[in-house]
Amino acid sequence: MFDIHLLGAVVPTLLAAARLTLLLTALVVLLGTALALPVALCANSSWRPVRAVAQGYMLFFRGTPALVQLFLLYYGAGQFDAVRESFLWPVLRNPFWCVVIALGLNSAAYAGKTLAAALDAIPQGVREAAFMLGLSPSQRFRRVDLPLALRATLPALGNDVILTCKATSLASTVTLLELTGTARLLTAETYAPYEMFFGAGLVYLAINYALMHGLRRLERTLNIPTTALSP
Repeated sequence: MFDIHLLGAVVPTLLAAARLTLLLTALVVLLGTALALPVALCANSSWRPVRAVAQGYMLFFRGTPALVQLFLLYYGAGQFDAVRESFLWPVLRNPFWCVVIALGLNSAAYAGKTLAAALDAIPQGVREAAFMLGLSPSQRFRRVDLPLALRATLPALGNDVILTCKATSLASTVTLLELTGTARLLTAETYAPYEMFFGAGLVYLAINYALMHGLRRLERTLNIPTTALSP
């Protein structure tokens, strides 16, 4: 039978664990955003080898489960002596940073694909107008192409932020006690899985609702038609 009092008792613990979930989400989004532009530029490159590398990167990270990617990094990197003896090992042996890197690379593949399509879809007339104004290619990219592409992709990138927040639950599989990991630990202690995971679901719902509300406000501020952001 559902124990509402037990649920109320564990909510503070779940809220405390949500801080790690939010930190992971923020770092993954930052890494994914930083890598998305280089991925998009490579995907639209006129050099076939560069374009092929970007397409292969996006194919792998979009075509395989994020959990598999996390396991390959966390459990697989340590199998190589060169990795264990390198300066990267202190980072790659830490489950926190493995989650950030794996999910950040995954996020960059999706965001890069979206941004590449937006850059490619900019009307030729806009580019010609920038040329007539005397803008150099780099100036046109910074002042015209990139702002237009970011405005067009913000709704889709907002959805990626919400998906990233939910994907951080995978961190529980590599010993991190974020929201899902804490719910699993509480379940082992209380033998009440329904209450624990129902509580975790409510916290995730609250976080994602706040994210959706903030993203919609940002879209309205930039005069972007609001799209449905699904939790």
